[in-house]
Amino acid sequence: MTHPCSRRMFLLGSATTLAGVVLAACGGDADKAKEIAVSEVPIGSAVIVGDFILAQPTAGEYKAYSAACTHQRAKITKVDGSHVICPAHGSVFDITDGSVVSGLARDPLKAATVEVTGDTATVTS
Repeated sequence: MTHPCSRRMFLLGSATTLAGVVLAACGGDADKAKEIAVSEVPIGSAVIVGDFILAQPTAGEYKAYSAACTHQRAKITKVDGSHVICPAHGSVFDITDGSVVSGLARDPLKAATVEVTGDTATVTS
């Protein structure tokens, strides 16, 4: 009895399909630009914009970071004055430079790019 598909061809086809699925799962809108009105970013604090944190440590100074905690990549969702807090294990980061204030994280937040044009800030990876 002959098989229309050899074991080698089946494995090759399966591996190719799996590679496509993995690459698609790695994509997403994490790299997409996010826009926000600068008036929505409080002086001395920050806002969460999609997968980014947009901060205004002092009037007219804007900094952006990835909202992924450097401990275990959980999304940072809480802003408390000049700090942002990861809900997973409580790591606290300073909005001025992304440095770790306390918690299990050891590395600072990954900086993102922010460009202010008129009344709008655009944040990208």
